[in-house]
Amino acid sequence: MTDKHLHIVCLDVPYPADYGGVFDLFYKIKSLYEAGINIHLHCFEYGRGKQDELNKYCTSVDYYKRKNFYQSFSFRLPFIVSSRANKNLIKNILKDDYPVLLEGIHCTYFLYTGDLKNKKVFVRLHNVEYEYYDELSKTTYNIFEKMYFRLESALLKKYESNISPQAMFIAVSEKDQATYQQKFNAKNVKFLPVFLSYSKVNSETGRGNFCLYHGNLSVPENEKAALWLIKNIFNGLEIPFVIAGKNPSKCLETMARSNENICLVANPGEKEMDDLIKKAHMHMLPSFNRTGIKIKLLNALFNGKFVITNAAALEETILNALCEIADNAAEYKTLASQLFNTTFTEIEIDKRKKILEKLYNNEANAQQLIQWIW
Repeated sequence: MTDKHLHIVCLDVPYPADYGGVFDLFYKIKSLYEAGINIHLHCFEYGRGKQDELNKYCTSVDYYKRKNFYQSFSFRLPFIVSSRANKNLIKNILKDDYPVLLEGIHCTYFLYTGDLKNKKVFVRLHNVEYEYYDELSKTTYNIFEKMYFRLESALLKKYESNISPQAMFIAVSEKDQATYQQKFNAKNVKFLPVFLSYSKVNSETGRGNFCLYHGNLSVPENEKAALWLIKNIFNGLEIPFVIAGKNPSKCLETMARSNENICLVANPGEKEMDDLIKKAHMHMLPSFNRTGIKIKLLNALFNGKFVITNAAALEETILNALCEIADNAAEYKTLASQLFNTTFTEIEIDKRKKILEKLYNNEANAQQLIQWIW
């Protein structure tokens, strides 16, 4: 190990890496460890439990309880921030002069209060959070959730603007970088791609015999996408369609059973999910949320065959060149019918290798992060 030490504060326990929000967290920690950095990890635990695996990569690991809604609700601060205000956390961070990487706006309470003014501080942006919560307000039909998301979005917009001059911000997309520069007048914003579990394109040539939608099905946006595909695309297509993911609702299970061409795989293991991604001929990945990087989209591009998605999922990124774009049901159906009879070739794989393996290189991206911090 080097003599470089770094505090990393995580909004959640970053292991296991079993949902999109923690992929970047865990594989960044792993990559920094492999680069010789001594990591002092601080994470908020509210259901995922303490994880011995993290001790392999971190010099120290501390856990903190996140406050509940009633303990931390405020009309002044976003709940995702106020619920992570913990006195023991700041006490531990101020014991030394090591730099601090705050993972997400969620963890920036002590940047906001000025307690970190004598520290070298970096903030990893997982989204432009006020935009993300605004999008969430549009996808829920629950009136109380809608009100909460709208309030959180308004508080976050003001909050993100207030803290934007106080640290270096590291965005997961060039779009988020531009938003911080243009809307918040942030002077010090960098772009660094997400860290992933895979570094090489593993797609295979040939043809699969089904279409796939995968994701955490307990997330409202993902359930909405799966239901939209059932109702609008596969209601009239004679193509087998598989939906796979965590904790599907009874509504989704019922809808899937209504069509003999549709199969729902609930809570697949990691190996089973990897197998489905590799064997699917097409990945149908519509998004109703224009924010953030879609890990399931990257997973499909690195490990699967054809990917059909919409402009909202891509936001004019370099990934456009690797996907088929469809923005309504008719376009999805047309592309699905065409591609189902098309062989996936080495030409497509080579195109992905040139873009993905350069952009999502964990080792190179860890070195870039180290260069910024030290």
